[in-house]
Amino acid sequence: MKNEQHEAQRDGDTRDAVVGLLMNRGQATAADIGEALGITTTAVRRHLDNLLEAGDVTVAPPSGLGGRGRGRPAKKFLLTPSGRRRLGQGYDALAVDALRALREVGGEEAVRTFARRRAEQAIGAVTVDPESTDPVNGARRIAAALSDAGFSADAREVGNGVQICQHHCPVSEVAAEFPELCEAEISAIEQALGTHVQRLATIANGDRACTTHVPLERVVRKQPAKELR
Repeated sequence: MKNEQHEAQRDGDTRDAVVGLLMNRGQATAADIGEALGITTTAVRRHLDNLLEAGDVTVAPPSGLGGRGRGRPAKKFLLTPSGRRRLGQGYDALAVDALRALREVGGEEAVRTFARRRAEQAIGAVTVDPESTDPVNGARRIAAALSDAGFSADAREVGNGVQICQHHCPVSEVAAEFPELCEAEISAIEQALGTHVQRLATIANGDRACTTHVPLERVVRKQPAKELR
């Protein structure tokens, strides 16, 4: 009996480690997880099968940004909202309490200022040539910056535009109450690209990914009229 309990505890600890790794990386293959945790890919797949059955993980859609040579690309896995909740919501609760206190002291504008600064930290360093008429490269640079910030993002051409997909959101529970975080992110993307973009879906609203549409034809921003003397 003790051996069975020990085995169950060890399995639970390993499964939590898989969930924690996906929380930090956004998405990963079974081989990536095995290498990071020092266990076999076969063992990882067993845990992923259990997490898939429980609805705690799902398979990420293919990025469509180029092949990996011959054969099918390896599946990447990411957490669902229930999977993110496996690790508890202590940090989310703390962040929500902090933003509520900020709103009480400084009002809505204080929350918006905080959200803008946070978005600028992730995206503000991305600059796109204002003369460029192709937003694809800019969208990919923004996706890379978002990935560095923990959002596990990619960019792909879809129809008449480019979609920036964030497969993980480390602040989804907070953004559900404070949409200013999402609004500031969109504003920072528009500022970097110099064009209007449209948010199609968000993890905070229960979608599988945060998806932002960028039109292929850039919107030329009007220059302010010169004052007559």
